[in-house]
Amino acid sequence: MAAEYTFPDAGAKNAVCEFETEKMSLSMGPSHPSTHGVLRLQMELDGEVVTKAEPVIGYLHRGDEKIAENMTYNQFVPYTDRLDYLAPLANNMAYAIAVERLAKLEVPARCQAIRVITAEMARVSAHLLGLGAYAIDVGAWTVFLYSFTEREKLYRLFEKLTGARFTTSYTRIGGLMRDVPPGWTEEVSAFCTQFLPLLEEMLQLLTRNKIFLDRSVGIGVISKEDAIAYGLTGPNLRGSGVPLDLRKDKPYSGYEQYDFDVAIGTTGDCYDRYLVRAEEMRQSCRIIQQAIAKFPGGPWFATDAKKIFAPPKEKILTSMEELIQNFMIVTEGPQMPAGEVYFEAENPKGTLGFFIVSKGGGVPWRLKIRAPSFCNLSILPKVCVGNMVSDVVSILGSLDFVMGECDR
Repeated sequence: MAAEYTFPDAGAKNAVCEFETEKMSLSMGPSHPSTHGVLRLQMELDGEVVTKAEPVIGYLHRGDEKIAENMTYNQFVPYTDRLDYLAPLANNMAYAIAVERLAKLEVPARCQAIRVITAEMARVSAHLLGLGAYAIDVGAWTVFLYSFTEREKLYRLFEKLTGARFTTSYTRIGGLMRDVPPGWTEEVSAFCTQFLPLLEEMLQLLTRNKIFLDRSVGIGVISKEDAIAYGLTGPNLRGSGVPLDLRKDKPYSGYEQYDFDVAIGTTGDCYDRYLVRAEEMRQSCRIIQQAIAKFPGGPWFATDAKKIFAPPKEKILTSMEELIQNFMIVTEGPQMPAGEVYFEAENPKGTLGFFIVSKGGGVPWRLKIRAPSFCNLSILPKVCVGNMVSDVVSILGSLDFVMGECDR
């Protein structure tokens, strides 16, 4: 493009110099700290201003959906851990409920409550990492240290419940791997009590920080109409002022029993998305405390689903009928009727959906995953244009995507 530069000469009048500039192509990622994983952003720049931005994905592709079609329903549970690997317990829950709806199976109240508690703990854990990583992106180290200290406390609780810190594989079709250990709910309640004041202290480092405000307010604005048109869900959608939360609008696993507020933004910029996730952590603790206060007794698995959920270990070792039942479930998988189902849950990153087609038996005929991060990234070509390169880093951090479910 042509540009003009006016400079004074030795005489009385100015001389005008015309020169040509050209746009530069810049590849950010796939190995870059600000892309939060193996995302490549192919940008076209006019100086420091982004004129084009195309997300390039596929560097982590593992074929989860095709793998699911060659495994029994329970065997695929560990693969759901590796979708949004920051919230594996929430992934497990969404997948298990989808299969249970295919089987028209209702799990007991205790199982539902445990799933809600673990899913909300996963939401807090995922948002803490998103908050800490976003803070680092815009230059605030201390918040990252705070957030990871609290995540470590959650990981210890996950380990005490499931035996694993990261990839938990806790849920089963028709129930859970095991019941909660004695005293575990009291420890979770104590965590929430001590966490909320620390969260406020953490947020005070950012919410009125001049540098953070400059890096987030008015940056990466997504209008309500664009958020809907591009299929955004979760905090990114609610940050733009759309009050859609599946826990309220299409409740599952007993969420209708709990009193909580849906966090909603006003302008849809990076700052609004930050505030929405901060409020969601407060509300998650509120849900957890309610679930623990009314924690039901009874079984933690569906006792009337003999072809779906394996019997207790002590019965397998002492009864031939239960031994055969366990053998059939392990070798052939939980037996499902023919049909199809779609279920979506409100995950930390947005709406995680599973579409399952069954021809009967223990293996799905087709399985399709609706990954929220994949859909959320679709807005990048629009939202990045017109911003500066440094703003792109802030936009990526505010969208809080994870490539594990994007490149499923």
